[in-house]
Amino acid sequence: MEFDWNNPPFAFDGSLKVRDIEESFEDPFAVRLLPDSPRFGVQARYFSLGKSASGVGVFCVYRTNGRVIRVICGRGFTEAEEFFYQRKVKQTMEV
Repeated sequence: MEFDWNNPPFAFDGSLKVRDIEESFEDPFAVRLLPDSPRFGVQARYFSLGKSASGVGVFCVYRTNGRVIRVICGRGFTEAEEFFYQRKVKQTMEV
């Protein structure tokens, strides 16, 4: 995967690194969602919940053309997102 980091539209607050974000997209258990809100659908933005190799939970809003990913917002998991991610991992492992 290739990422577009030219002029990122958000500031890194120190808790998250570019590497964490990129690794979260390589997580085999990552959850990717297409929002059902018309607001996001018009602009073709997606959500991703994944973990970096070091175990950092990362939530991202991004867009892609199929080759290049442009992260619009990235931050650590909230408690609810961690719960949702763990539930999806458990469901995947039970299959």
